[in-house]
Amino acid sequence: MKFAVTLISFIFFSNVFSQKAPVNKNATQEAKELLHYIYSLDDNILSGQHSYNEEPDKFYNQVEAITGKFPAVWGTDFYWNGETDPGERIVEAAIEKHREGAIVTLMWHVGRPQDTPPYGWANSVQNEISDADWEELVTPGTTLHEKWLDQIDNVAGHLKKLKEANVPVLWRPYHEMNGVWFWWGNKRGPEGYQKLWKLMYERYTNHHNLNNLIWVWNANGPRDIPQDEAFEYQEFYPGHEYVDILATDIYHFDYEQKDYKELLKLADGKPIALGEVGQLPKPNILEAQPQWSWFMVWSNWLQTANSEEKVKAIYNFEKTISRETDKKK
Repeated sequence: MKFAVTLISFIFFSNVFSQKAPVNKNATQEAKELLHYIYSLDDNILSGQHSYNEEPDKFYNQVEAITGKFPAVWGTDFYWNGETDPGERIVEAAIEKHREGAIVTLMWHVGRPQDTPPYGWANSVQNEISDADWEELVTPGTTLHEKWLDQIDNVAGHLKKLKEANVPVLWRPYHEMNGVWFWWGNKRGPEGYQKLWKLMYERYTNHHNLNNLIWVWNANGPRDIPQDEAFEYQEFYPGHEYVDILATDIYHFDYEQKDYKELLKLADGKPIALGEVGQLPKPNILEAQPQWSWFMVWSNWLQTANSEEKVKAIYNFEKTISRETDKKK
C-alpha cells in the first residue's frame, strides 16, 4: 500500500512539474526560471509597459515619472516601418532592460509576406490576404512560404542574440488573431491560424533552437462590433503542446467576467495574462479576476486613456508587482 501511495504521489507531482515546464523541452534555464516565476505569482500581477521600438525607453520611463516605480515587464515591437531593420536596437534595448531587472516581452506587427519592408500599416499589416495566398503561405515548398521563411528567419537572427545574452523572452507573435483587422486574423481551424503558429513554433524551436522563448498565444477580448469583431478563442488556439501562456488584449475597459472565465477554461491550468491594455483595470477588477499574470499598457495609451491618478492607483495596489518589488523577492 505504501508503494502504491508513493507511486501515485510521484505521478501527481511529475504531472504538476511537467505542466509548469516550458513546452520546449530544451528551454534554457533562464526561460524555465521565468515561467516558474510566473506560475508562482498566485494572485499577484506584474506591471508592464510597452514602448515603440524607435523610442524604447519613453513610455516605460514615464511610468516611473508618474509613480516612482518602474514596470516589472518591458515590451516592444519588431514592426519595421522605417528604412532600417529595427532589430539591432531592439536587441540592445532588451539586453539593457534585462540587466536592469525587467522581464522582456516582444511582439511583431509584421507585414504580409508578399510585401517588401518597410511595411505600410494599412496596405500591408492590416491588408487582406486571399484564401489562395493563405493556403500557399502555409504550404512548405511554395514561393510564398519561402518568402514567409525569409521574414521569420530575419527576426530569428535577432532573437538568437538575446539567447546568446541569456535573455529569456515572453514571445507573442501574430497577436489578436481572433480579430478581423490583421492579415493573419480570423483564419479559423487547423488549416488557418493554428497551422501558422505551429509552423513558426517548429521553425524557431527545432531549426533555430530558440530555447530562450516562452510562447505567449495572445488573442483579443471577444466583441461583436460590426466589422470590428473579435471571435471566441477556441477556433484559433493551436493546442497546449505549442503554448506556454495564454493572453488577451483589452483596450476599452471591457474586462468582461465571462471572457476572463472563458480564457481560464481554455488555459486549463496554464497562466493567463493581459498582453496589451489601453485603459488600465481598476483594483476591483483585479480582485474579481485574480489570475492575470501581468498587464502591459500600450505605449501612448498610458497618458491618452489613463489619468495619472489611475496609473498611481494600479501601481499602488497591494498585489501589483513593480520592477523594484520583484528585485526584493
